[in-house]
Amino acid sequence: MFKAYILLLSVTFIWGSTFPLVKVTVGGDDVYIFLAIRFAIASFLSFLIWKKQNFKYGAIIGLFIALGFITQTIGLTLTTASKSGFITSLYIILTPLFSYLVEKEKPHINHIIALPLAAIGSYFLSGGINGINLGDILTFICAVAFALSMVYITKYSKIVEETSLLGYQFLVVAVLNGTLAFTKPVHITLPMIGTAIFTAALASTLATLIQLKYQKVVSTNTTAFIFVGEPIFAMLSAYVFLGETMTTQQIIGALVLLSALIIASVRFGIKEVREM
Repeated sequence: MFKAYILLLSVTFIWGSTFPLVKVTVGGDDVYIFLAIRFAIASFLSFLIWKKQNFKYGAIIGLFIALGFITQTIGLTLTTASKSGFITSLYIILTPLFSYLVEKEKPHINHIIALPLAAIGSYFLSGGINGINLGDILTFICAVAFALSMVYITKYSKIVEETSLLGYQFLVVAVLNGTLAFTKPVHITLPMIGTAIFTAALASTLATLIQLKYQKVVSTNTTAFIFVGEPIFAMLSAYVFLGETMTTQQIIGALVLLSALIIASVRFGIKEVREM
């Protein structure tokens, strides 16, 4: 169980640490083609390494993830980055709701306590939000999609082999993003391809495999809180590699998010001590 917790936390580190790399190699207008290339490579690797793939379950998860990426990307063009970051993080709060509706997994008291802390931490980390527009609504749909992907990853990884959910999942994301990419001029650069290969191997294939294998061990709800580490690692990576600084408000937000993560994991931690 402790191993599952650490490996899932490492997933947030991988995801967070790729933000600076993507930022410096992928232009804002090239997001769709980048995602198409990245997930096409991830799909190819999955079919190459694991021959047996489940189309139905993998495609369903892929639809949710693709919907999340697409609505987040379109929404970002209509709203601010800070609002996008905050609204996207609401998937942490939505996950326990959908987990209960789909899996009948009731949130523990520590999850309920951690929920408002996660919301407050995300608010401060993003710099606050003002007003609601179409971009915000699309980004909220993104949060719903990501929450549902979390729930169905747990659900389907209990039914079939985890590795069989990778190939078609990534392929669906690649095809849908590729369809949107070719609605306007496409720009592909060597640094973009290099970043796509790197993120496909680590942030997509390896990270998703870990998620599929260990999320069902610690529960969907606990995993959602573990993933609050992603924006924290993203900010730290941006500070180290890009020299971006954090405001006092953002530091407070990161600390509150960290507190939510710890509180959400208390029950797990106690269980581990007893097992040891």
